[in-house]
Amino acid sequence: MEITFDAANPQALAGFWSELVGDGVELTFVLNDAPKIEKNPIHLDLASTSAQDQVAIVELAEKLGAQRIDIGQGDVPWVVLCDPEGNEFCVLEPRPEYMDTGSVAAVVIDVPDPVAAARATGHPVARTGDGFASLRVGPGPWLEFLHTDDPPPLTERVRVTWA
Repeated sequence: MEITFDAANPQALAGFWSELVGDGVELTFVLNDAPKIEKNPIHLDLASTSAQDQVAIVELAEKLGAQRIDIGQGDVPWVVLCDPEGNEFCVLEPRPEYMDTGSVAAVVIDVPDPVAAARATGHPVARTGDGFASLRVGPGPWLEFLHTDDPPPLTERVRVTWA
């Protein structure tokens, strides 16, 4: 799985993510200086192994230039942040299903119909629940589809290539 981010400063953004998650997932950064104008329909969820680890990841992200943001998540056990160019991501509380994923627990894609989107990949759907569907092929992060009623984005600043 390859995740591609548009970035005004690809080298700096690559440095941020490299420091934060290491080399566990392939992230590509391409030059695009158009301003970010809306929430990305694709984001990364980072795994943690304990409450202390979650705090340490959030602190590192903030030290590297991330900021906490409110996207309407309410009172949840995960922390929502954005990277230095405004790309949203979450640092999850410890969850058993993400203990063997590496630093990136999941690539999350907002869609109107999560089950249909997961099935359209051609891979077996591993989990479904209230408003989500997940699959995983091999080691690494889960690919998760999350229900949204948001309109389709005006821009595609983050893209996933599934090989």
